Amino acid sequence: MSDGPVPSFRPVPRTGVIFVVSEAGRLGYKTGDPSWANLGQGMPETGPLPGGPPRVPSVPIDPADQEYAPVAGLLELREAVAELYNARYRKGLPSRYTAENVCIAGGGRAALTRVAAALGSVNLGHFLPDYTAYEELLDIFRNVAAIPILRDPERGYAFDARELKREILGRGLGALLASNPNNPTGACVEGPDLAGWIEAARELDCALILDEFYSHYAWNPADGGGLPLLSAARFVSDVDKDPVVILDGLTKNWRYPGWRVAWIVGPRSVIDAVSSAGSFLDGGGSRPLQRAAVDLLAPKHADAEAASIQRAFRAKRDWMAARLTELGVRLDGPPQGTFYCWGSVAGLPAPLNTGMGFFRAGLDAKVITVPGEFFDVNPGKRRAARGSRFRGHVRFSFGPPEAVVRAGLERLESVIHARRPKAARKP
Repeated sequence: MSDGPVPSFRPVPRTGVIFVVSEAGRLGYKTGDPSWANLGQGMPETGPLPGGPPRVPSVPIDPADQEYAPVAGLLELREAVAELYNARYRKGLPSRYTAENVCIAGGGRAALTRVAAALGSVNLGHFLPDYTAYEELLDIFRNVAAIPILRDPERGYAFDARELKREILGRGLGALLASNPNNPTGACVEGPDLAGWIEAARELDCALILDEFYSHYAWNPADGGGLPLLSAARFVSDVDKDPVVILDGLTKNWRYPGWRVAWIVGPRSVIDAVSSAGSFLDGGGSRPLQRAAVDLLAPKHADAEAASIQRAFRAKRDWMAARLTELGVRLDGPPQGTFYCWGSVAGLPAPLNTGMGFFRAGLDAKVITVPGEFFDVNPGKRRAARGSRFRGHVRFSFGPPEAVVRAGLERLESVIHARRPKAARKP
């Protein structure tokens, strides 16, 4: 007999990666099981990469660090985050970040929750598709009216400043939330377009809340031959006046997801607000791990890690994109960022021609993927789920080690091959 509902508690859905891993778990999947290929995972491989800095094998704990951390984070780490942003993005600019422009949180979701809790009663724009966790976040905070904005796959999900201005004015947006690089499409707003976004936000008093957790995974060549690192911090004029709030952390860009160390960078008034929100939401992050993170934020170490990611993940990206195309998955474009390929399976034989059907068939071969409909962010289910534009899409992760990625694609090839008419099969 299944357990019945408990009065006063609502059912909370499992979405995205949580759902697919739970479903795989019903068939025996466990994290690290070598018989499975998890191409649905939202984390990068965490081991050493060629040419990268040594990984942290252990974390010492100072007796003083048995105490709570400040809700806004350790001062030393806040200073390290500010200095990294200044070194990377603000050379020669008069307005520079300080510790007062940084708040530390216990992971990306905690950082997002603090920001959402600090928002007033506003119309908040969000893009379709985007990060699955935004859906529940925007549903819980009822003072925020979530306004969906469509990005066109036929244009590679590009969205320029002119379009952004139209949306802000036409929908009365007080804030905009977006992942950049975008999860799941890999689309990036960068260079003049990103500068234009910030100018539009400044001119129209619209807060830009930019999730930059994949900023080390930007694949377009950088100006001047440096690392192609992506951040709105490069185009902020005044760090305390421009309405730009940046979220990042160790999860993806430093490949330490288990540390749950993230940060919010923005105007001091915003940092004061999100720190106050943290006092009743989560109480602050881990003090020992914050202290251990300080050395990881040193520019030399951070750039070495980013360079090793560029080498290892670019090769996996190129291989997966080519292989998926060969298998009949239509990519809307090669990913400009992230460690995902986003493609349509609508041209494959049934039942593989929907994201959910493809996912279910993959489970039989011990391969996990994520159906595209989970990224059709729909707070409160106000839009009909059946009409999702992304019902025929799938997100494939090249976050795992290369051997896992290759094994997963080989198994999916067999799944697709078995369902094609004999006349259409390659010899």
